[in-house]
Amino acid sequence: MGRFVIITGGSTGIGRQLVLAFAGLGDTVAFSYLGNPGPADSLVQAVSERGGRALGLSSDVGDGQAVERFFEEAGAWSGQSPHILVNNAGVQTWAGLLDLSEEDWNRVIRTNLTGCFLNTKAAARRMVEAGKGGAIVNIGSGCNKLAFPKLVDYTASKGGVEQFTKVAAVELGPHGIRVNCVAPGAIATERTYEEAPDYGEVWGKVTPLRRVGTPQDIAGPVLYLSSDAAAFVTGQTLWVDGGLFTRPVWPYE
Repeated sequence: MGRFVIITGGSTGIGRQLVLAFAGLGDTVAFSYLGNPGPADSLVQAVSERGGRALGLSSDVGDGQAVERFFEEAGAWSGQSPHILVNNAGVQTWAGLLDLSEEDWNRVIRTNLTGCFLNTKAAARRMVEAGKGGAIVNIGSGCNKLAFPKLVDYTASKGGVEQFTKVAAVELGPHGIRVNCVAPGAIATERTYEEAPDYGEVWGKVTPLRRVGTPQDIAGPVLYLSSDAAAFVTGQTLWVDGGLFTRPVWPYE
């Protein structure tokens, strides 16, 4: 029997690729989503057609009771305690500090940061009870490191995720549970191209590798941090950005 993996926000974008990647290794995967069930249903079917096993459940990551229900139902379905958690669920708004509404601020922090806390707590409790350790990977952003204009709530949430990763790694380390963060750069997804049709061209020009990333580019590092190959790696942030956030503002090029 493979590992039992839980992924939040797994039905689309990076989360969808993570479900396919873990299932492709023979792992059993349960993922949460919120909203349209169509992508979740098609993902479960795609995993099944490849000989894997996946479960999609509608769940609000920022609601503690909903998170507990998700973990109970997913655990009963899999018959195992979670070995791996990937906190991927996230939302984003686009507004300047002076225009950002309290409602949007609360929604972003609730989903991106509180959701990371609630799901980590639920998974880690079960990992501790099982006594076999585990791995948790939080999906961050370039916002972990740099200030992004008109993304004040998103930037605050992702900066919080990085610090949360560190303190969780320190507290959970004695239980054999590793906690790390993967911080993507510019990644081509349906959402990013809906927001900006020239997304790839614009961000590819300023990325040292001269292209934007793909969800597949994120899957590899997450698989690594979830594996025994990273058995002595915890509390770290791995930048998966094609060098984008290593590059300084440089006026001579």
